[in-house]
Amino acid sequence: MLPPSRPRLPGETDSLLSGLSGLDGERAYERVTCEHADRCGGCPIIGLPYGEQLALKRGRVVQSASRYAALELAYTEPVAPAEPIVSYRTRAKLIVAHGGRVGLYAKGGGHQVVDIPNCRVLSPALTAVATAVRTLVVEDEATGGPLAPFDPAGQGALRAVDLREVRDAGSDVGRVLVTLVLQRGRAASEEVLQARAKDLTAMAPVAGVAANFHDGESPQILGNETVVIHGVAAASDHLGRSTHQATYGSFVQAHRGQAERVHGALVELLGIGTRTVKVVDLYGGSGAIALSLAHAGAEVHLVESFAPAAAHAEQAAKAQGLQVRAEASDVASALRRFVDGRIAFDAAVVNPPRRGMSPLARELLGRLEVPTLAYVSCDPDTLARDLDHFVRLGWSVSTLRPLDMIPLTDEVETIAVLRRVGLPGAKIAYEDDELVIVDKGPHEPTTPQGEYASSLLARVRRLPGSSEAVPVHRLDVGTSGLVMFVRRPDALARWQAVSNAETSRRVYVAGARGVTPSKGAIARDLREDGKLFPARTRYRRLAVASGHSVLRVVPEQGRMHQIRRHLAAIGHPVLGDERYGHPPTNRYFEEKNALDRTFLHCVRLEFEHPSSGQRMIVEAPMPGDLRAVLERTSGPGTLRFLDHKNALGHGGSSLPPPPDGQSDRGSAIDIVDSGAPSLRPDELVADDDDVGSRRSEV
Repeated sequence: MLPPSRPRLPGETDSLLSGLSGLDGERAYERVTCEHADRCGGCPIIGLPYGEQLALKRGRVVQSASRYAALELAYTEPVAPAEPIVSYRTRAKLIVAHGGRVGLYAKGGGHQVVDIPNCRVLSPALTAVATAVRTLVVEDEATGGPLAPFDPAGQGALRAVDLREVRDAGSDVGRVLVTLVLQRGRAASEEVLQARAKDLTAMAPVAGVAANFHDGESPQILGNETVVIHGVAAASDHLGRSTHQATYGSFVQAHRGQAERVHGALVELLGIGTRTVKVVDLYGGSGAIALSLAHAGAEVHLVESFAPAAAHAEQAAKAQGLQVRAEASDVASALRRFVDGRIAFDAAVVNPPRRGMSPLARELLGRLEVPTLAYVSCDPDTLARDLDHFVRLGWSVSTLRPLDMIPLTDEVETIAVLRRVGLPGAKIAYEDDELVIVDKGPHEPTTPQGEYASSLLARVRRLPGSSEAVPVHRLDVGTSGLVMFVRRPDALARWQAVSNAETSRRVYVAGARGVTPSKGAIARDLREDGKLFPARTRYRRLAVASGHSVLRVVPEQGRMHQIRRHLAAIGHPVLGDERYGHPPTNRYFEEKNALDRTFLHCVRLEFEHPSSGQRMIVEAPMPGDLRAVLERTSGPGTLRFLDHKNALGHGGSSLPPPPDGQSDRGSAIDIVDSGAPSLRPDELVADDDDVGSRRSEV
C-alpha cells in the first residue's frame, strides 16, 4: 500500500506493481532544474520528466540482471515513485575544497569539486548546515584555522563533511549530526575543534559534531575512527512506527518516505505478522529496519560492525519494548558463529554498503541455509553479482522490486527476495556419452572444500548420467570458466591424456594491472612440491580499460597458479588476485568497480576428440561480473570491441577454425603467436603452500 501521507500520482494504484502506469512526469511534477546540473555529478537526470527518470532507473536494474543467465527469469517491477522529489535528502557526504567549495565531484571523473549552494535535493536542515560549514571553511582557509580545506600538496585538514538529519516523533523540523572528516596528522587539537564546533552549532540546527580521521589511503570518504567533540553522542530519529538512535556516520536511507516503504515491503514479503518469524538483520546500522520488523511482530537479531550503532539499536529496542538483540560484529564472523552453533533463523535481511556482500559472507549465509532472504541494495551491479552467487548456493530469485530512493539522480534502491530451493545443476557447454564440460562460476571450488557450502563437482553430479563424475582438470575458486569432467572414473586417464596433449589448448581472458607490452611469452620455472618445473605462458593485449590491460592468455603447461604467478612476475598481476596481486589496486577495484575476485576466466578449450578424431572448440561467455567491471571502468565500448574480436566467448562447441584470413566465428581467439618474445623475470620465491590435491591450473 502507498504511505497514507503521500498523494496519488495520475493513474496510480495502491499496488507497487502499477509503477509507471499512467504516469506522465511533466503533469505529475513540475520539471526540476538546477544551476549546477551541467557541472555536478550528483543529479545527472535532473532535467528529465519524472516518468522518464523512473523508466531509466528500471532500465539500470534490468540491464544489471540481464548479464547473468541465472537471473533471466527474474521480473523487474516498475520503480516505485517518491514524494517529494526535492528537499528530501536526510544524509549527505559533501567534499570540501579550497575557495569555500562544499559539494560533489564534477562530472567526468577526476577530483574537481563543484560547489552546490542551494542544492535542490538536500533537506532544509542539511542545506542550512552546509551553508554554515561553507562560511567557516572560507574563514579558516584565510586564517589557517582548523576547518581549512585539505590540500594534498599543502596544508589544511578538512576533507569532507558527513551530514545526517534526525527528527523527533511528530516533528517536521530536523536537526543534524555533523561529522568532520579530517586528515589524520593534520587535525587540530580537540579543544580547538570543540570551539569551532560550537561556532557551527550557533549558526545552524546542529545536534552534535564529531571528528572522523582519514588516513588518506582508502577510497571511502569516512575513516575508521570517529570521536564526538560537541553535543550529543547519538540522537533519536523517528521513522515510520519506530524510533532509532542515529549515530555519526552510520547508514540511513536518504528518503524518509521511501525508507518507510522499504520497511513495509519487507514486513509484507517476509510474512511478518501472520506468524512468528525469527529474523537475522545483517549490516543493521542503527536498527531502523530491525525496529520496524520488530514492531510488526518479528524477533530480530541485528548484526552491525560499528559498536556504537549496535548498542544504540539495542537501547532503542528496550525503550520501546521490542524483541531486538543487537551485537557488534562483522557479518562474516557472526555468520560463522551461527553456522558453527547451528543457530536457525526463518529469514535473513541484508542491507550491505554499495560494494555489496563479501564473498565470504555470502558463502557463510549459504551454509546457514536460511529459507528466505531479503536483499536491500543501492547498487544494481553488486546486487546482480551477489544474486548470481546466491543462485549457485541454492536460492531462487523471482522478483526485483526497485524504488526511487534518491530522486533526480540515476541511483536506484532494489529489494530482492530469494527462496531456498536447493542446488542447481551445472551449466553445460558440451557433453557426450563420456564427457561433460561445464561453465564454473566464481567463488566456487571445483571439488569440495570444507569452508565452502557447495562445489562445482556437487552441481555436476546433479546432471543426468553424471552421478560418478570426476574432474579432468580444475580451476581456482576465484577463477571462472570451462572445466572438463568425465562421467565415470574409468575414463579419467584417457581424458587427462587428451587434456595434456600438445594439440590441446586452454585460453583465458585476464585483467592485468597496468599496461602490458602488446604481446609476449613469459618463461619462468615454477616450484611445486619443492621442485622446479619449466613453464611458459603466452599472452596478447586485447584492450586497455581505465589504465589496465585486458589480455588473452594461453599457458603452455598446467602448473599451479601459472597465469597468476607469471603475470605477477613481470609486474602486471591479475586484478583482484589476493595472493599475488597489488593490494591497493585490488581494494580500489572492489570499492569502485565491484570486482570481488580474480579477473580471470577460462574462455575456450581446444582438443582432439579421441573417439571421432575431430578437433573440438568449446567456449564459455564472459561472466556477468567481469562484463560489469569492464563497463564500469571504460563504458560499453571496450566490450563491443572485444565482442567484435570474438574474444569473450559465445558458449557451446564448434568445429575447428578455418585458415587464417577467413572470416568465421571459429577463428575467434586469434591465438597468440607462438614465436612471441619471451620475458624471463628474475627468479622469485614462490609461496606455494596449497595442498597437492587442490592444485589448479591458474
